[in-house]
Amino acid sequence: MANIKESLAELMDIDGAKCCSLVDGSSGMVLGEDGSGVDMELAAAGNSEVVKAKQKTMNSLGLKTELEDILITLGDQYHIIRPMVKQKGLFIYIVLDKKNSNLALARRKVMNVEEALSV
Repeated sequence: MANIKESLAELMDIDGAKCCSLVDGSSGMVLGEDGSGVDMELAAAGNSEVVKAKQKTMNSLGLKTELEDILITLGDQYHIIRPMVKQKGLFIYIVLDKKNSNLALARRKVMNVEEALSV
């Protein structure tokens, strides 16, 4: 089991990683962060609303499945939001440089870190 600091450091080892955080989705507050290039306090608050909206839509549609991750693709960046399975209400957020990252490998690494993280 890894702690928050170790988990965030591991995420920063992903090719193209710019910054990452662990977020309390109910409050939008950052529990831990690493890297630079994005205002993580602002991003955490905004992405908490994204997660809430997606979950509300899933409920409205009657979908009986779990939200694994949300991918936001910008011109030069990927943003991955991964809700934690074991710690409901928390999610991992990472920003990747699009030119220097492999999306499939990054998603897999985020999943592995999420599974090992102990809060």
